[in-house]
Amino acid sequence: MNNLSLLGLGTLLVIGLTACNGLIDNVTGYTMGPRRGMGMGSGMMARHHTTIPRAYAGLTNPVPLDGESLARGGEIYSANCAACHGDGGMGDGPAAASLNPAPAPIAHTSLMLDDSYLFWRISEGGLVEPFNSTMPGWKATLDEQARWDVINYMRALGSGQVSPKQVVGGASFDPEAENAVRAEILAQAVDQNVLTQDEADLFNQVHSEMDRLAAAGVFEPDGNMNRREEAMLVELVESGRITQIQADAFNNIHHKLVESNMMQ
Repeated sequence: MNNLSLLGLGTLLVIGLTACNGLIDNVTGYTMGPRRGMGMGSGMMARHHTTIPRAYAGLTNPVPLDGESLARGGEIYSANCAACHGDGGMGDGPAAASLNPAPAPIAHTSLMLDDSYLFWRISEGGLVEPFNSTMPGWKATLDEQARWDVINYMRALGSGQVSPKQVVGGASFDPEAENAVRAEILAQAVDQNVLTQDEADLFNQVHSEMDRLAAAGVFEPDGNMNRREEAMLVELVESGRITQIQADAFNNIHHKLVESNMMQ
């Protein structure tokens, strides 16, 4: 299986996992953005819990992640995906501003979702519940090898194995920039009385431990982001890096952020 184990939970060129004007958080893959009222969080959570259809469940990438596949995938990506997802795969292509939900930052999220999930979302697109995005299905346009080549290329964008082509513009994946976004969102949450400062500090502390755990490559990509996050918290508690009380508090704080639409 050609999975690159790196971070913690997410989506793809295909997935409408991000909300409009949001940014993706470094480990959880959740959208972070301005408050837009209640209710959007529940839709995001439904997407996170979506079950992979039986026709796609368990599929693994049969195409080696080599130079030939990356060259093919890069050409396909530039022609079909970059307009929305950007040259660097961060959801910031020239067409992105008019889309709601916004295109996913696939360079990041493709490192965290397993082969079967990615192949399903590319093949079927987002014009179905619970995704409801304008992402087209590509199974009638791209053959199976082409879809696997694109998956290899997206992951290579996120891992730094390839540099983005200069076609339509867009940023490259930068974990440090996303960590800064998380800090900004937590500060806004405190200012708007969504969280106390102690809650923000605890959330950031636990999240930093998750960052380190994810960067160690302990967890394989998964098709369910919440399941991945739960497994990481269990590992942190069992290894003594956080307490169960901290893990429970992290979940409660995360729920507050989702419900307030500050993090999704």
